Amino acid sequence: MPLTVATWNINSIRPRIGIVTRFLDRYRPDILCLQEIKCATELFPLGIFHERGYAHVFVNGQPGYHGVAIASKRPFLDTAIRSFCGKADARHQRVAVRDGSDTICLHNFYVPAGGDEPDPAVNEKFAHKLAFLDEMASWLNGGETDGAAILLGDLNVAPYENDVWSHRQLLKVVSHTPVETEGLEMLRRSGGWLDAVRHFVPADRKLYTWWSYRAADWNASDRGRRLDHIWVTPTLAPRLAGIEVVRATRGWQRPSDHVPVIARLV
Repeated sequence: MPLTVATWNINSIRPRIGIVTRFLDRYRPDILCLQEIKCATELFPLGIFHERGYAHVFVNGQPGYHGVAIASKRPFLDTAIRSFCGKADARHQRVAVRDGSDTICLHNFYVPAGGDEPDPAVNEKFAHKLAFLDEMASWLNGGETDGAAILLGDLNVAPYENDVWSHRQLLKVVSHTPVETEGLEMLRRSGGWLDAVRHFVPADRKLYTWWSYRAADWNASDRGRRLDHIWVTPTLAPRLAGIEVVRATRGWQRPSDHVPVIARLV
């Protein structure tokens, strides 16, 4: 049964509601997963989704920080939230949706950014990020990945050399340090996950999903990183039909610093 799934770190849903509606009206994914919604669950703008046929919306929010949400045209068979590292900081949610006679389990993640100093001994935020990735790896394997599952979201790690604008210059910059990239790869391999984007885009090709607000001209400088990912379990790999990184949204009015990533399954 065809399925289109999109992930997008929206960097605060309410002030960017205009680009969300523009995206939904143009691309119409079956499921949209958002990260960093930065609003309490009860303040999430359900109306714009319901008006566009997304009758099923599951929100794990908190005031002002973090938060994830899933809007779906398909009903949820069940929903769940998991806390990591002993923190209830709204960084994960799981839903199950019907897929013909089968079920697909979908995990939406917002992995901690990790701060600026890539040393867990002096930077608590970086230590939290590494512990979060370790806990994901210890959980998302075996029975959790034997069936049809999708893991997506802002994983806040650019794992490969061509996932950043300069591998050499970013080796000591949080999001591309060896300890992070190795941790993310351990997570991916431990569950047998397939990186859907790199399945279609060769590893020797530069590809980004995030550009800093600090750049005077983000498009001209093109100093990006691929922080947003969609992975699938081996069961779903034969059904992958294509991916799209919607770079154009970075140039829309009042943009997020991330852009959507879309995966299509047949």
